[in-house]
Amino acid sequence: MSVFEQVSVVREANIYFDGKVSSREVRFADGTKKTLGIMLPGEYTFSTGAAEIMEILAGEMMVLLPGETQWQSFSKGQTFNVPARSEFNLKIAGVVDYCCSYLEGEAG
Repeated sequence: MSVFEQVSVVREANIYFDGKVSSREVRFADGTKKTLGIMLPGEYTFSTGAAEIMEILAGEMMVLLPGETQWQSFSKGQTFNVPARSEFNLKIAGVVDYCCSYLEGEAG
């Protein structure tokens, strides 16, 4: 889906890692939420509360998912899942545009 209709957007940005990662929260009528963001080159570790689905809209990243020992490459049009209450690592060589969907029902 390239357009989200009938949503609310939180005006203030989520800014992480000295401004190298930023996103905006999109809230849907059914209570679900997503963030739309940009990541600049760097290496990052994120922690999750709820389970997440990360969709790469542009760019490419290397991902080390929880419990894995091998880095995986994800690029435009690909997604990966991150379990609730976990950490995952990213290596980003160029700008990445992403959409993160939060699966609140799986946060436990």
